Amino acid sequence: MKRRNFIKATGIAGAGAGLLPGTLNLNAATFRKEGKTTPICIATWNFPNASIRAGEMLEQGATALDAVEQGVMVEEANLKNTTVGKGGAPDREGNVTLDACIMAPNGDAGAVVYLKNNTHAVSVARKVMEETPHVMLAGEGADQFARQHGFEQENLLTPESAKAYKEWLKNKEYKPLINIENHDTIGMLCLDEKGDIAGACTTSGLSYKMNGRVGDSPIIGAGLFLDNEIGGAVGTGMGEAIMKSVGSFLIVELMRQGKSPQEACEITVNRIVKQNPNYKDFQVAFLALDKNGEIGSYCLHKGYSYVKYKDNKNTNIPSQYYL
Repeated sequence: MKRRNFIKATGIAGAGAGLLPGTLNLNAATFRKEGKTTPICIATWNFPNASIRAGEMLEQGATALDAVEQGVMVEEANLKNTTVGKGGAPDREGNVTLDACIMAPNGDAGAVVYLKNNTHAVSVARKVMEETPHVMLAGEGADQFARQHGFEQENLLTPESAKAYKEWLKNKEYKPLINIENHDTIGMLCLDEKGDIAGACTTSGLSYKMNGRVGDSPIIGAGLFLDNEIGGAVGTGMGEAIMKSVGSFLIVELMRQGKSPQEACEITVNRIVKQNPNYKDFQVAFLALDKNGEIGSYCLHKGYSYVKYKDNKNTNIPSQYYL
């Protein structure tokens, strides 16, 4: 048996069964609907232009994979967004470095970390997924790969971000602000008319992070995970807490066992609370979508919201919260 098939046959099923012993392990048929699916796009935080872009593509028959890529690219190019793409806040050394991942309905995934000089990290991540045998490329290797595949090289540090960085250097205080500097990601999930789910995450990371720091956003299973038979989940906020909980993977496995997207998000946030005595000092938030188009969202602190595009309507929805 091939290694990949062996893992699918033993590892994933075992992991799901081990989360909540004795609960029902649902199969794909539970989530499948007959006929055409109503397309839907959801994304973390209030990035309406991104969800409109992806949602309109879905309504025109685009695949979920194309829609999530094009959707998050809107924010990567938005110079007013200092947490994603070009114009992102630099690290403590003055470098703007980007992290991103993308995941396709067939389970393929690609990611880049510590990428410099390329605005559209999500597109480089997709190219890694489609053109290499790997899942993740990092640092100079990721930059070299981007150059070899024709991605435009550019300086990501805008005059505005450079000015803010010079001000920060005066005191060098590093204290992420809840719902401001913790709000460092756009994560997006799309369900297309064929019933396929894809997802993407992209970020410039925490403002003035340590040189070399990588958060949850490009990590499959942490910032993003999906199973096309069940649904998907994305995370945002303090990446370290999300990575330690493998939050997005946990949510999908809980949905596999019969939990609703909302229940799965709440269980995951509660687990983070139990694992982190200092949970009041940071924000984490999750967003989930199952194959029936049902949505779940939950966070630690009030203030997080998500956008939903469905039936030609874009809506910003406040999330339920723990505190």
